[in-house]
Amino acid sequence: MQIVYAYYQKGNNDLRVAENELLLSLRRSYDLYHYFLLLIVEVTRMYERLIEVRRNKYRPTDEEKNPDMRLQNNRLAAQIAENEDLQKYNKEHGISWVDDMDFVKKILETILKSDIYKEYVNSETDSYEADREFWRLVFKRIISNNEYVEDYLEEKSIYWNEDVDIIESFVVKTIKRFDEKAGSKQELIPMFYNNDDYDYVIKLFRQTLLHGDEYRERINKHMKNWESERVANMDLVIMQIAIAEILNFPTIPISVTLNEYIDAAKYYSTPKSGIFINGVLDSIIEELKTEKRLMKN
Repeated sequence: MQIVYAYYQKGNNDLRVAENELLLSLRRSYDLYHYFLLLIVEVTRMYERLIEVRRNKYRPTDEEKNPDMRLQNNRLAAQIAENEDLQKYNKEHGISWVDDMDFVKKILETILKSDIYKEYVNSETDSYEADREFWRLVFKRIISNNEYVEDYLEEKSIYWNEDVDIIESFVVKTIKRFDEKAGSKQELIPMFYNNDDYDYVIKLFRQTLLHGDEYRERINKHMKNWESERVANMDLVIMQIAIAEILNFPTIPISVTLNEYIDAAKYYSTPKSGIFINGVLDSIIEELKTEKRLMKN
């Protein structure tokens, strides 16, 4: 949706360039997934260095001499550090927090001050499951929806503005899936679930732009008492993509398409966009049925 919107804003009408931009944005989102997993490793390593610094102070306290080692010895963090898929991807794509140590330090400080950490180190249960649950809670309650994290990542990459929430949920799912027995060969979530997902993305994007004039002409026809100049550009984009999906993907129920794009309108456009888009699309669907162009109920 964002790439389609940018396509019309730039006005260069180069489908190849736009498609490359789409694939790049998807790759950057997948980069973020690996950044988050690597963050667990880097936070753990920074804590290890912090312990050594405190131990080597001129007059360390008893607590500094004998620190709690639960976080440093966290089994899940060690397993992620050894994960073959993560290591391979990071090497191929240059994923690293080496230039972001202040950010890693801030995350570590936030974790150490949290109740989650206090409960973790004070628990009598010392197991892989406890280590895994600790990091699941950290991501779910400390990192996810953290304004500082989101602001920092938005500055790091323009492609992450709208992706942070969904990628954070992928990381939480990944942590829950980790199995100690899998060792370094634990599978990570793939960029696409299967080839059908990839084909869906490309086909929807191409159909949206290749038939853009046709779809927009139909939209204008059904915008009763509305001048296209007064309609939010994002509303036009959302309806255009919805029509492309309705016409080109017979296995996706119309109701599913409507619900998805109406929800998108509520989030990305104006407060009244959902109602407006629902009305226009309903009218278009009835027309398509009359023309016998719909291959589904």
